[in-house]
Amino acid sequence: MTVTFRRQGRGCAWTALRPPRSVVPGPTMAAGADLPHDLYTFVIEDALGLERGFWGCVAAGATFKTLGRKRTPQGKAVIAENLPELEAAEAQVNEIYFAWRDGRPTELDDELDGMLDRWRALDDGEELTVEWAIDRSGRGARRSRR
Repeated sequence: MTVTFRRQGRGCAWTALRPPRSVVPGPTMAAGADLPHDLYTFVIEDALGLERGFWGCVAAGATFKTLGRKRTPQGKAVIAENLPELEAAEAQVNEIYFAWRDGRPTELDDELDGMLDRWRALDDGEELTVEWAIDRSGRGARRSRR
């Protein structure tokens, strides 16, 4: 799945293209000089190899209330079937992100620092594109939590 994040002033919007041709419009969110919420979520879930966090569920067809698409029974079922993993992923993401933001060392400092540099280099209207591997086998290092 290809996800394109677009800088819009001090905000961010994203669109995902889920194979074969499904376009998933994401919400617009504040970013300022920081990483947008959905972008740091992407970085952390991807680096940890999380299969059923927010982005894995989007790739599997989830239709969250915050997305710009009609909620479908199938999309709701993806969320319901993966709710424990989704909630665990959200907790992991928040723990790592807020530690990193506070300047405490995390296992993903390099990934988050690198993406922050990429985000800050964008001018208004410019885009940053990332790829979410729908088949997660062999993708992302499963790292032990300290």
